[in-house]
Amino acid sequence: MVTPVGEHTMDLVTVINPKPQNEFVETSYISSITERGLRYIKKGFPIHLSGPTGCGKTTLALHIAYLLGRPVVLINGDEEFSTSSLVGSQSGYRKRKVVDRFVSRVYKSDESMTKTWLDDRLTTACKHGFTLIYNEFTRSRPEANNIFLGVLEERMLELPSASDDGNYIKVHPDFSAIFTSNPEEYAGVYRSQDALMDRLITLPMTHYDEETEIAITQAKAGVSRQVAKKIVTLVRKLRAADVCEFTPTIRASVAIARVYDEGDKDWFEQTCIDILSPKIGKGDKGDVDPASIIHDLIAS
Repeated sequence: MVTPVGEHTMDLVTVINPKPQNEFVETSYISSITERGLRYIKKGFPIHLSGPTGCGKTTLALHIAYLLGRPVVLINGDEEFSTSSLVGSQSGYRKRKVVDRFVSRVYKSDESMTKTWLDDRLTTACKHGFTLIYNEFTRSRPEANNIFLGVLEERMLELPSASDDGNYIKVHPDFSAIFTSNPEEYAGVYRSQDALMDRLITLPMTHYDEETEIAITQAKAGVSRQVAKKIVTLVRKLRAADVCEFTPTIRASVAIARVYDEGDKDWFEQTCIDILSPKIGKGDKGDVDPASIIHDLIAS
């Protein structure tokens, strides 16, 4: 995985310097997506990592950003976003007062107030050539994301007339963008406009293959490969059983592995029930018993 460290603040924008963690696992599946993503970005194209919850989109985006060697500006999609949430806006006033007492008996005062402009994250990334990671961008309204059309195609960022930099700024040559989205979610998600999707190169992602899930579980939980394989096999069986209301992901495997106690089989089963039962639910008629399903999977 990748951890954001070494943060810097520019006005009100936090810039992240991503660095690798020792537990980051790079199998052939991860290496393939990483290499393709880097190749497209270095040729000037933005990439779009698209996949279900828990498939590692954000982690991989941060890893690619680390390999690019540029600071990162991170945005998480939100339906409350407007264009100003990305570009910037006027924020308060700056007051200036001049008092003239050159002549002792004469007092002269001159006051003026000017509006203050503050850049937001997209403007900061475009100005300084940072890597922009726009996480779950389809959670933002399409009209807010229209600002990206000129940025990604003409490499020009349009600014409001109130900006201190005029109406346009030229995007820095080192600027790059990584978008992520979950096509399986419906609640709180908007359909992205075709014009934006046409500018992105989409790299579809799925749940990791078994070997990758075992390696990640082993690395993040600090357990043996044998234990990691036992847990991953159980979670993958449940995922394939078509009884789940919510798909169990690699996060479930890591959580079970972190509290695993090799000498206590009852505790292992209870842990699996606590972590995996919410994924199964009670069924449409309320007659599904998640504990029994998990017990049978462990027994098998």
